[in-house]
Amino acid sequence: MTTRKRRKGKKEDPLERLGYLAKELNLTSLSGEVFPRLIEEAREKGLSYSDFALNLLELEIRTREDRRLNRNLKRSRLGIGRDLLEDYDFSRRPKLKPQVVRELLNCRWVEEKRNVICVGRPGLGKTRILRALGRAACDMGFSVYYGITAEILEDLQASLADGTFKKVFRRYQKPDVLILDEFGYEPFAPKATSFLFRLVSLRHGSASTLLAANTGFAGWKAFFPSEAQAVATVDRLVDQATILHFTGKSFRRPRED
Repeated sequence: MTTRKRRKGKKEDPLERLGYLAKELNLTSLSGEVFPRLIEEAREKGLSYSDFALNLLELEIRTREDRRLNRNLKRSRLGIGRDLLEDYDFSRRPKLKPQVVRELLNCRWVEEKRNVICVGRPGLGKTRILRALGRAACDMGFSVYYGITAEILEDLQASLADGTFKKVFRRYQKPDVLILDEFGYEPFAPKATSFLFRLVSLRHGSASTLLAANTGFAGWKAFFPSEAQAVATVDRLVDQATILHFTGKSFRRPRED
């Protein structure tokens, strides 16, 4: 670090000196007009040097947290705002208890490496719940990745051809929270389901998985080459998991002419 020399015969303002040193330490929150504004506010309020330093550090922490959150959101592929549950009509989902869903927003299940499984027909709002829980995890600093189950399995299948399988597999194995949406919406290739089994097995007990299934667990055997593999996959997913059941009429309505 190159420290600026002080001019002889001129007493430097300690506030300016403190701010300069903060910039030398690469405190990025002090870019542009931010630093002069902070100095002006400190002088107007008569802040002590310690209070001014505290303000600088708190601003830097907030700035870094905001940038970390933005990076997490970008990598997560969630692409959403905050208030996903603000107008969610729980009254139309008789088996879905709002207090259970809101308790999940504390993300203790992520800390405990547990899964959350949403089960129900298409159009009942499963994806919205998944995204809300994923956003809550991002807000708390956890790494999250959202994807359509079939697309993730196709990506793994394609990676075998170009020799990038290990790299691609780590992309889905590594996140604190992996969101698998629309399971059961379309059939998978037999080889692809083995990737799903392997992914679920390796994440079991070490990271959390959010999954939305369009069919009950009893129907999963139709998507696997053997009933044994289907049972083993379900067994690992539901172990200590929270199961949310979605029933009722679809949120989607036919367009009226």
